Amino acid sequence: MFSSVKAFEGQHYSSLKKQCMQSGVLFEDPLFPAVDDSLFLHGNRIGRVCWKRPQELCDDPQLFVDGISAHDLHQGQLGNCWFVAACSSLASRESLWQKVIPDWRDQEWDSEKPDSYAGIFHFRFWRFGEWVDVVIDDRLPTVDNQLVYCHSNDSNEFWSALVEKAYAKVYGCYEALDGGNTADALVDFTGGVSEPMDLLEGQFAQDELGRNQLFERVLKVHNRDGLISCSIRATTVEDMEARLDCGLVKGHAYAVTDVRKVRLGHGLLAFFKSEKLHMIRMRNPWGEKEWSGPWSDSSEEWKKVSKSEREKLGVTVQDDGEFWMTFEDFCQYFTDLIMCRLINTSYLSIHKTWEEEVMRGSWVYQDDPLRNRSGGCINHKATFLQNPQYVFDVRKVEDEVLICLQQKERRATPKEGKSENLAIGFDIHRVELNRKYRMHSSQQKVAGSIYINSRCVFLRKELKEGRYVIIPTTFDPGQQGDFLLRVFTDVPSDCLVDDCLLEPICLCCHTGSIFQELMLDEPPQTCWTGMCGFPQLVTQVHVLSAMGLQGQDSNGASDPYIIMTCEGEKVRSPVHKDTRSPNFDIKGLFYRKKPKDGIHIEIYNKNVIVDTFLGQVTLFSDPSDRQEQHTVHLKDKGSRQDNELPGTLTVRLITCTTLTNI
Repeated sequence: MFSSVKAFEGQHYSSLKKQCMQSGVLFEDPLFPAVDDSLFLHGNRIGRVCWKRPQELCDDPQLFVDGISAHDLHQGQLGNCWFVAACSSLASRESLWQKVIPDWRDQEWDSEKPDSYAGIFHFRFWRFGEWVDVVIDDRLPTVDNQLVYCHSNDSNEFWSALVEKAYAKVYGCYEALDGGNTADALVDFTGGVSEPMDLLEGQFAQDELGRNQLFERVLKVHNRDGLISCSIRATTVEDMEARLDCGLVKGHAYAVTDVRKVRLGHGLLAFFKSEKLHMIRMRNPWGEKEWSGPWSDSSEEWKKVSKSEREKLGVTVQDDGEFWMTFEDFCQYFTDLIMCRLINTSYLSIHKTWEEEVMRGSWVYQDDPLRNRSGGCINHKATFLQNPQYVFDVRKVEDEVLICLQQKERRATPKEGKSENLAIGFDIHRVELNRKYRMHSSQQKVAGSIYINSRCVFLRKELKEGRYVIIPTTFDPGQQGDFLLRVFTDVPSDCLVDDCLLEPICLCCHTGSIFQELMLDEPPQTCWTGMCGFPQLVTQVHVLSAMGLQGQDSNGASDPYIIMTCEGEKVRSPVHKDTRSPNFDIKGLFYRKKPKDGIHIEIYNKNVIVDTFLGQVTLFSDPSDRQEQHTVHLKDKGSRQDNELPGTLTVRLITCTTLTNI
């Protein structure tokens, strides 16, 4: 996973440590020095800060004391509960924190080998599509001999303070971490995909069925090593970090540290009872101030659970910031939930496997409309389609697709001032089955994300079989920036990658993956154009439906599909099961060198061995046609093509002489 780890700012941990060992000098990081500029964006507001190394603060410094735990973290004098909550989640996942804290045993202080200490550490974060290795020295900011920022329960444990320093270095300074998004930190720790959930909008407090379905999703994410965070939205400045009567704090990020179905009762009766309570455990980054309602640490409800079950759950009566509550109460009080999924792309896994496709792109403004790539959202109809466009296929009758758009971080620019993220989002359009060139007129929008000035925007959507175009945009036109687009589609067990991207395809039998930016506006002029000719017209064929087809199966129905053909190019639709009146609703796009040649559409019935011909039509279209939609009777083929066959086909045709009009 780390074969392509990039050294942050060109600093290589192993070579820097070697230099320090040879010279006998403790490492001092020239790129993140022990000065106020590494702490503040707008000047010192906490008094005189003294930078100290861990061995100046205690006798026996360690990276970990009795392992790593969510209880190790306490937020300091910085509004970065979002980062601390993400760290709490990370601490509960050994496989994940060992990626963020690589070769931790070698980085640990060794009292038996004091000469091996060089005052240098390194940590890894996933940043804009790649893992970066961040080197720091271990000088930490203190006031009155106490750590200013994140610290552990144990005064001689320093992993949390050092991870925070490395993260602050990436962002430019500590104060750049003041007020952020837990979803961003979760992605930075895992390379996963964060899905934000609005619990109010979903009405999960009132909808028991929806709440139970959400619990199963949360449980699945937790069991598959995903990270989860939650919060109660603050609607006013006064609301921020206001404590409710039940002990919960508004505007404050909590880490979800466990999700369980808890068995009620005692002894054998509990074993045979089917009653299980949906429970969720959280931790306040302050390390105190817990939920005081039902199932809080010392509540009477825990008497309903056996001692062994309580021990298994780790129930304590300490004010350590960690507490359990029922999922019903959780949905009653909390307003926002963030699930960071670790997307499984291993073909050897027993769990659901995804095919990941990643594209890097930019919103760049140009005066030329055909070159402009900063058109703004769909509200700006004149420029919207000037944005970057990416095509992908859904191969199954219906499939779940995960899409994540991430903009390049704008917080890590302290010298220029704390910059705000752009408001970004994307739309998904269903297009022609053989679309190879950029869209120039809007088609069927099937989904769209919200627009928000967040680093990431996520959408999970069920899509029907077909070809789609994703259009990532800024909200306003003319804004510029870099982005990363990640698309996850389902991988069938027999999935093969298509080597011939963007060729006309047969959707009903093709299983490969296709994801590519649409770069060209029309077919390119080549050295063969003079001999072979260049398209004079472009025609969009939209097959809407068929009626009254000949029954083929024992139940009198058919399994029809169509093949469109024009000047040697073929487009084949998916099969529609058990119907004589299919609603095809599919499109093909043809660039035509011979305007007088017709467009042929054939209908077949899908059989096990040989497919059955059900009829055909030949249509002619030119720009002067007034009637776009045609309903025509099916004909036989060959010498019998004057004969009519059962059924009609309804088709809409649009033809233009300007190839960039469709």
